[in-house]
Amino acid sequence: MNDQEKNTEGFIPAHGGYRHLFSYQKAEIVYDGTVYFTNRFFNKYDRTVGQMVQAARSGKQNIAEGSMASATSKEMEIKLTNVARASLEELQIDYEDFLRTRKLPIWEKNHRLVARVRELNKSTPTPSYETFQKAIEHEDPEICANVMITLIKICTYLLNQQIKKLEIAFVKEGGLRERMTRARIEERKKKP
Repeated sequence: MNDQEKNTEGFIPAHGGYRHLFSYQKAEIVYDGTVYFTNRFFNKYDRTVGQMVQAARSGKQNIAEGSMASATSKEMEIKLTNVARASLEELQIDYEDFLRTRKLPIWEKNHRLVARVRELNKSTPTPSYETFQKAIEHEDPEICANVMITLIKICTYLLNQQIKKLEIAFVKEGGLRERMTRARIEERKKKP
């Protein structure tokens, strides 16, 4: 834990720690998988490569930035977490376009391999790229793209849950101004 995460005194709450968020861990897998996927299936000069990699990067980076911004702005944390979610939605559409334009099926949520990816996701405390590597790097592009879609959906679900928790925390605790005011009031109460 770094000093920013340990702060328990004062009105600036603990923040950072994004590397411990499941949403960040999944977003990192999605980013790494997207870099692999675009290098493999697209010409390096294809604009789609840059767009997909940037959407995957934006998903990951906005989770980190939101976590760090949370120290002074819960509103910014919520906004950036939502930007991460929107970026991953854009990326999911790119994978769906890849499958559709190649006349490959987009798997339904009850597909047996979707269930397998979800099972792998729950199998270890912290799944990594290596957990899903065989599927992400499979020789069949249908499997590769659909596994990436499934991982994006898992990450998006986690971000949805994270945003709900952030909203609840904001309503209960308020933002920086409210914490600053409470800290001043508490300090005044201590003085005779």
